[in-house]
This record gives sequence, C-alpha cells and structure tokens, in this order.
Amino acid sequence: MEDKFSLKSKVYFNKNSLQSLKQIKGSHAFIVSDSIMETLGYLQKTTDYLKEAGIISSVFTGVHPDPDIKVIEEGLKSYLKSSADVLVAIGGGSAIDTAKAILYFAQMYEVSSGITKNKPLFVAIPSTSGTGSEVTDFSVITYQDEKICIVDDFIAPDIAILDSTCIQHVPQRVIVDTGIDVLVHALEAYVSIKATDFTDALAEKAIKLIFENLEKLYKDVKDPDARDRVQNASCMAGMAFTNTGLGINHSLAHAFGAKYHVSHGRSNALFISAVIEHNAGISGSTNDYAAERYAKLAAILQLPARTFREGTVNLILAVNRLKKTLGIEDNIQALGIDQSEYINSLAQMAETAMLDRCTPTNPRQPSTDDLIHIYKRCY
Repeated sequence: MEDKFSLKSKVYFNKNSLQSLKQIKGSHAFIVSDSIMETLGYLQKTTDYLKEAGIISSVFTGVHPDPDIKVIEEGLKSYLKSSADVLVAIGGGSAIDTAKAILYFAQMYEVSSGITKNKPLFVAIPSTSGTGSEVTDFSVITYQDEKICIVDDFIAPDIAILDSTCIQHVPQRVIVDTGIDVLVHALEAYVSIKATDFTDALAEKAIKLIFENLEKLYKDVKDPDARDRVQNASCMAGMAFTNTGLGINHSLAHAFGAKYHVSHGRSNALFISAVIEHNAGISGSTNDYAAERYAKLAAILQLPARTFREGTVNLILAVNRLKKTLGIEDNIQALGIDQSEYINSLAQMAETAMLDRCTPTNPRQPSTDDLIHIYKRCY
C-alpha cells in the first residue's frame, strides 16, 4: 500500500485572521460555540464578519467540555432545521469536536433518509492551542462514560482560522493542559508506525516550538509572539497526527479522563514519560525504532544523544522539567484519587485503552498487562 500525506484544510493564521470570514461564500451559517466565546465577544465578531459576507447565522451555544451524545443530539436537531450551507465551529476542542460530530451524524441521517445534500463549508476557529482539531479528521465524544473517537475524512474542516487574539483570555491551567496536549500529539505522530518525512517535518517543528514557547505563554498569556507560536505548533501537530494516527498515550488518557473526569491535556501529561519509556523499551530490550526516533528528537532539542538510550532518557528528563515548570502534578495520586478505587479500575481502563482507535499506530504494540503496568507506574 502506498504512503500518502493529505492536508484538506486551508489555514489562515496570526492576529486578526478572524476577518477572513468576510471572504466566506454562502447564505446561512450554523455556528457551534459555547457561552464563554459569547461572553468574550468572539461569537458576536464571528456573526458580524459573516454578515459582511452576506451570510445570516443560527447559533448553538450548548457545548460543554467532553461533549456527550445528548449535546450532539441537541446540536444536530438545530443544525438540520437550519438548512445551513456553512458550518462554523468557534471555541476549544470541545466546540470543534461537537461540530464535527454534528456533521458526521447529519451525513448518516441524510444518507439513511435518502436525502441528497451538498456538504456545508466547514470553518473551524480554535480558541485554545492544543487539540489541533481545526485540521484533523478526529472527533472525540463521550458515550456512557467512555471517550469514543470518530475518524472520518468527511469531518475534516475545509478552513482553519488561527487568530491568536482568540486565546488571550485563556486561563493559565488551560494553557498548560492544551500545550502539553500539543507536545503529546507531535511526539506520538513522530513515533507512529505511519510516520513519513512529511509528518516528521511538522512534528519536529511543533515539538521545538512548544519547548521554546509554552513556558513563555504560561508566564504571560499576553505575549503575542508566544501565542502565535504555540497556536501554530498546535495546528502543525494536528496536521501530522491526522495523517499518522496517535498512540497509547492518548488511549490511556481517553480511558482515564473519562473515568475520573480529568481534562484531556492533563491526563496526557500524567502518562507521557512512562509511555516514552515503554515505547523505547529502555527498561528491558530496546525498541530500536522508537528509541532512535526519540533520540533524534533529543538531538533536535540539543540534548545529549550519543546513543538511542541516552537520547531517550534525556528527552524524558526534558519533558519532566517542562512539566515541573508548568506546575503539572508528578503523579495521579497528587490529584486526590483514592488508591484502592484506582487499582480496582485498572483492568477496565486498560481494556478500554486497548480498543481505542489510537492504539494500533503505537510503535510498540502493548498487551493489556503492559497498559495496566503503565497505569500503576503513574499513580
């Protein structure tokens, strides 16, 4: 089978790129957002710019973190009534994932009902720098306390607008969680079994930008250059992993986050070091593919990497230093999760993680026992 690299989304970026909405062609926009974007005035700006393009808007602001089927159903009903030819998602990953799920299920409904309808122009405007959802064909939704990944080319946005002014009000904790999510996206894309030269270039640049700028943004969200760089890194990492898939860091985080209601980025942060160690096999027989890739990243970050093992260890140390600087907990126990409850949940979480859509592209295929071991290590 031939390798391929695809990038569907046209990307507008840097400050005031929200104004590119004036160039959108259509007649009726259905906007998916949340109450925060409404309060901050970005929703109004969006509808105003669309109005200048001659487009009327219907708005759904029922999005909340970790969108579930109920939210999707509510949004779907409103979307189908609107007959919109433009779909706009503005907000964090939850808003964009909600819009994607609405689009996905609307298509399923139309096909099953024999309705022939053109796909709406899909515009994604992120208000956080983390998910990369504005350029990916992934959507994560919650169903019966489990996080389910929808992966379909159909739901990839046509246009992504990266206006860094939209993230200037983001709380410090969200900057940390989403920024680490970017790092994990890029790391997992880089060691994925589907990695290519094209995805490597994007992942390498995203990792470098995060190490150079995330701490700056954490200390001063008003730093315009750091905002731009971290947001660009998020998008680049998204471009990479939508082509490569992810790995068990996300599989573990999906199951853990759904069980204990810990944010996705924070969940990823808790497992990142243990996953790198597992993938590289540095505690036993080295996995040369993963270890070589991690060592190459260490060298790019100007860390000692004379051997695969040395490079991997120094990359882990660099990740741990960054996490400490950002105030991320050292372990799961620090979150106040009861040990006995946690131990009792390991088997179910590991089984869920094994079935996750992210697991097959991990560089070292795990057993359920491997995942349980990582969960235990991280407590």
